[in-house]
Amino acid sequence: MENDQGILVDLYIPRKCAATSRLITAKDHASVQINIADVDAEGRALPTYTAFALCGQVRSQGESDDSLNRLATKAGLLRNVWSAQK
Repeated sequence: MENDQGILVDLYIPRKCAATSRLITAKDHASVQINIADVDAEGRALPTYTAFALCGQVRSQGESDDSLNRLATKAGLLRNVWSAQK
């Protein structure tokens, strides 16, 4: 919700899991958000990053590493790591 000046005034804005598109509730204490820094041609970190939020269900099933590889490949951060043909 925004006020008259256009500033966000909500106390809580829920996130969505990047792997399953499920809402991450306030009580999901097993959820994580992983920020991967963008780098320049020389390998130095830039102030921008790509964020991936993973819910606790994905982590408890042991699928977070595979999901992160799939999401990073889709975002163009990795190559030849994840394949749907297994």
